[in-house]
Amino acid sequence: MNLNYDVIVVGAGHAGCEAAMASANLGSKVLLITMDMNKIAQMSCNPAMGGIAKGQILREIDAMGGYAGIISDESTIQFRMLNKSKGPAMWSPRAQCDRMQFSAIWRSYLEKNKNIDFWQGMVTNILFNNNKVVGVKTDLDIHISSTCVILTNGTFLNGLMHIGQHKQKGGRISEPESKHISEQLLYLGFKVGRMKTGTPVRIDGRTVEYSKLTEQKGDEIYSKFSYLPENRIKLKQLPCYMAYTNSETHNILQTGFNKSPMFDGTIKSIGPRYCPSIETKLITFSEKDSHHLFLEPEGEDTIEYYLNGFSSSLPWDVQLKALRKIEGFENVKIFRPGYAIEYDYFDPTQLNHTLETKLIKNLYFAGQINGTTGYEEAGAQGLIAGINAHNRCDQKDDFILQRDEAYIGVLIDDLVIKGVDEPYRMFTSRAEYRILLRQDNADERLTPKAFEIGLADKRRIDLLKSKLIIRDELLKFITNFSIKPDEINNYLKRVHSSQLKQGVKLIDIISRPQVILNDIIEEVPELKLKVEAITDRVNEIIESVEIQIKYSGYIDRERLIADKFQRLNDIVLENKFDYDSIHTISTEARQKLSKINPKTIGQASRIPGVSPSDINVLLVLLGR
Repeated sequence: MNLNYDVIVVGAGHAGCEAAMASANLGSKVLLITMDMNKIAQMSCNPAMGGIAKGQILREIDAMGGYAGIISDESTIQFRMLNKSKGPAMWSPRAQCDRMQFSAIWRSYLEKNKNIDFWQGMVTNILFNNNKVVGVKTDLDIHISSTCVILTNGTFLNGLMHIGQHKQKGGRISEPESKHISEQLLYLGFKVGRMKTGTPVRIDGRTVEYSKLTEQKGDEIYSKFSYLPENRIKLKQLPCYMAYTNSETHNILQTGFNKSPMFDGTIKSIGPRYCPSIETKLITFSEKDSHHLFLEPEGEDTIEYYLNGFSSSLPWDVQLKALRKIEGFENVKIFRPGYAIEYDYFDPTQLNHTLETKLIKNLYFAGQINGTTGYEEAGAQGLIAGINAHNRCDQKDDFILQRDEAYIGVLIDDLVIKGVDEPYRMFTSRAEYRILLRQDNADERLTPKAFEIGLADKRRIDLLKSKLIIRDELLKFITNFSIKPDEINNYLKRVHSSQLKQGVKLIDIISRPQVILNDIIEEVPELKLKVEAITDRVNEIIESVEIQIKYSGYIDRERLIADKFQRLNDIVLENKFDYDSIHTISTEARQKLSKINPKTIGQASRIPGVSPSDINVLLVLLGR
């Protein structure tokens, strides 16, 4: 073997897989190193992809030519579009996946890529020369050289698991932790911290009385994540179930609090507030007598179920006794209890927007190592790190997505500029331009950019162009077609919308909030003929047309605001000032600006502790 590569990716989780594929598809020679070849892209917690804002990220990954969306579709066992009752900025696709199939399909795609080699083992050291990465050393003392290294270690860096008072080293249950890298980077000046996450009990589905639970089916007409038309959901679609805790459950859980590492001082690190453990819920929401739980299948042909909402680090027997007080779980058996895990992460303000570290050239971080949580956030970071590592090898420009271009841009900008004090999860509320960053238009926003750098192939850009041509033709027809009162008033009466007294353009009817375009198609024969002429991606095109009609005013207004703020991002600030010497800005602003050294005024304005008056001072000093 030739142990010399362009890019070495350490860790084959969701970030590592996307990073390896991105660099390899762009032409780099890649080595993917993992401690277990059978756990590639393992879904360590819930085997689900997407959700609020996460679904938007998945569609963005797909639009860029990444693989998480494709693999999610091929392994989906239930699909739901969340928040459909709200505006399209909030619509978020979510899929329950087959855990085993998801991992196997990811491995298959990686193995088909001739630019990717694999090595099973542990990386114990990063190799440097003059503040620059030159490769890695493994636990077998093998030195492998490379131009760039991407660390995607997940929860494995000095991972420590907790079940009650029992502690076990590891990055995942029954898997060893990764050692030495944190200590090496700490010695080199990196800021290392500890974070915590957890996972729930796994249930034996044969021991559940489903008749006592509330069935939750997926969408009857389900969508998907990938924009590729041939990529379809292939597996059997399965229901999930809702259950509810009760006062008996809570009382039993509380008996274990004196042995909980969350409350006895054993765990000192911060966990995710948006996904609290069941014991944290009992403290935070003490007034509640019941909490929702979601029983979700782990796969198409397995009896194993995941109990969403019951994350815990309590003693295993307390977890089981509490479960058996829940209706439907009276005789339940478990495969393993829930557990908490602590792991090392690195302050992400030590990164550039390319995800390259500021201290060491050609070293990139992606995923939970940056203080984030979630498969989707990890995959997005891996994609960007993989692109930029390749570009560094190929001496090309940095690739950065802005906040008004993608949720991925919001994610990375938040990490690099604001840092984290708890595991970061993406929400739609974090994006100030979310009407621009909808799940339906990710291909319009990002596929041209990906095609320009060579990641999205010609077929993807041709599919996008074809879709836009068909959509615009349909939109033009709706804009110009006139409809008479006797042709539409019966429908308008049925949907409780005011009836026409004279003819109007069809677009004026569809603009009404009570009117649904799919229903109108059945009422207007001429429109129906137009739609029937569309041979593929019909639902996607209809959805796009309706959003354009109903929300064009909001979209245009937000675009104007985004363009205005973008001008601040055009004003370069990096290395212009010694901030400690500027006494007309606040002390906190001087400290934060010196630490982060933002590249632009726009970035400086998003740093917590830097006020608008501080920004005005900087603009005056810049002559603006």
